[in-house]
Amino acid sequence: MDAIVFEKEDGILWAKLNRPEALNAINEDVVAGLEKLVEKVREERDVRVVIIIGTGKAFCAGADIKMFLRSDTFTAREIIERLGKALEGFEDLDAPIIAAVNGFALGGGCEMAMACDLIIASEKAFFGQPEINIGIIPGAGGTQRLARLIGWKKAMELCLTGDRISAQEAEKLGLVNKVVKDDELEEEVRKIAKIIAEKSPTAVTLVKQAVNRGFKMGLKDGIAYERDLFALSFSSEDAREGMTAFVEKRKPEFRKTR
Repeated sequence: MDAIVFEKEDGILWAKLNRPEALNAINEDVVAGLEKLVEKVREERDVRVVIIIGTGKAFCAGADIKMFLRSDTFTAREIIERLGKALEGFEDLDAPIIAAVNGFALGGGCEMAMACDLIIASEKAFFGQPEINIGIIPGAGGTQRLARLIGWKKAMELCLTGDRISAQEAEKLGLVNKVVKDDELEEEVRKIAKIIAEKSPTAVTLVKQAVNRGFKMGLKDGIAYERDLFALSFSSEDAREGMTAFVEKRKPEFRKTR
C-alpha cells in the first residue's frame, strides 16, 4: 500500500497519510510520499489547493521509532534532512496547503502541520513535540517553527516537557486556525479549500510568498518585498479581470491554472 494516497477533485489535491495501523507514523515511505507530493504539485499546474489528512484515528503521531532504532547518526541525519527539505518545499509551493488534523499531530506530525499554510483541527486533535521523552530533539523544524508561531517561551516549555496541548489550546496560542467538530472536519476543510480555489491563482501564490518569505525578513524588508509583489500582481490577466468584474458588479472568472 502507498504510504500517501492522492485524490484530486476540482483543483483540490487530497494527500492522505495511509499508515493507520501505525497512527500514520513517519517512515522512509512517508518521507518519499511527501517528496512525491511536492513534486506532484509543482508539475500539475491545475492543483489550486492541497489538503493533507490522516487516515484512521490520527493525523500523524510522529516518527516511526522502529525506523530510528535501526539508524545510526548518519542515517538519522539523512532521513531528517529529506523530511525537512520536503516540509520546506511545502512553504515554497505556489499552491497553499491545508493540514486537516484529525487526531494526534505529534513530533514529526506537528512539524508537518506547522509547515502547512493553514491548520484546521478536529476538537479531538492534540499537538506536541514529545521527542525529549525518548532522549532526542525535534529535527524537521519543530523548535524553529513552533517558536515563531506561538512565541519563544511557550515553545521552549513544550519542547522541554514534551507535553501535548489540545486543539482548543493550540487555537488560543495561534498554532491552529480553526477547531471544528470531529465529524465536520473534512466538510469544513473542503469548504475552505473551495473558497481559496475560486480566487485568482496568481494572487493566491503572491499572498503565500509575501507572508511566508516576508515573515523571515525584517519588517522593513518584508514591507518592501510586499510592495514589489503588489506591483507584480498588476501584470496578471486575473488582476484586470477581477477589477473589471468588480466595476461591472459580476463574479470574476479567473484562469483555472497557476
